[in-house]
Amino acid sequence: MKNPKRPPRELVPLAEWEKLATSAVGSTIEFWGFKLNHGRVWALLYLRDQAMDASEIRALLGLSKGAVSMVTNELEKWGVIHRVRLPGEAFWRFRAETELGEMISHVIAEREAKLVSRVEGELGEATHRAEAAGAPAAGLARLRRLNTVARSVRLAVYGFLATSRLDVRAIAKLLTVKAKRAIGG
Repeated sequence: MKNPKRPPRELVPLAEWEKLATSAVGSTIEFWGFKLNHGRVWALLYLRDQAMDASEIRALLGLSKGAVSMVTNELEKWGVIHRVRLPGEAFWRFRAETELGEMISHVIAEREAKLVSRVEGELGEATHRAEAAGAPAAGLARLRRLNTVARSVRLAVYGFLATSRLDVRAIAKLLTVKAKRAIGG
């Protein structure tokens, strides 16, 4: 079954400030390891503060149908955009999450928290294997230090998710030369 015919909606082209802002957000998001268009699509929806369908996003940002589909699916998964139906319409539009703290927390929970938990687990397993293999004391001490840093990062990330405050003082201490001496490394 085909999508119901969308009533034509006149699109106001992006103003220069919108082009600059969507580009800036896209570049920042890309720097953090996401795709440039993740940031551009979210910024467009956020700045316009109106629900848009995929064809409108394509037209305003000059993206392909496939790119818009992929990007909107990923942004939905991370909770930074939401599908909505406007009254009287039978098709989906997308709206940006506007609670920035909630959005950042959700993305961190989806990406970073899973990563740091996995890294901590792998370093723990590496430590067990190194101990069982009789690894040299210096290498084992350094591996244990990495474990401690990984545990501290995990606790900081989960602490941030619980409180919206990120305290990295303990991690910074672990990374100093003094801390290295204190733990015998």
